Amino acid sequence: MRDRGVGWVLAQFVLMGVVVVSWLAARDLPSSALVVVGAALGVAGVVLGGWAAATLGSSLTPFPRPKPDGELVTSGPFAFVRHPIYTALLLFFAGGSLLFERWALLGVAALAVLWTLKARVEERHLARAFPAYADYRRRVRARFVPLVY
Repeated sequence: MRDRGVGWVLAQFVLMGVVVVSWLAARDLPSSALVVVGAALGVAGVVLGGWAAATLGSSLTPFPRPKPDGELVTSGPFAFVRHPIYTALLLFFAGGSLLFERWALLGVAALAVLWTLKARVEERHLARAFPAYADYRRRVRARFVPLVY
């Protein structure tokens, strides 16, 4: 199981859980400006994540290794960003943290670091599985936003 990248998946779910638990433990409500910004980021994350997941279709996996029968997807949001699901999740968790508990942004920062490292591993696997990945990587420079390359 280790070679699939189970450790990466477990680490991200633990960090996501920490962020959500901190939201549930929050006591103060944010200012109205933070509500608007947080809600906008959260909704943007859900929309982008849904679009990216639908575009990946049966190639979607939480593991850094692509599925053996997976395909290299370069359309939809993947035409602009190499890892739009990580981008979507960062938007969602940052938005939720602004809404519920600003200290949870520390957990979001930890997720950003984790996903940056996981994306590097994932890209090595994608390059081995798909010869066209090198060209795609040259064309689509941004790994994911807000951490561009």
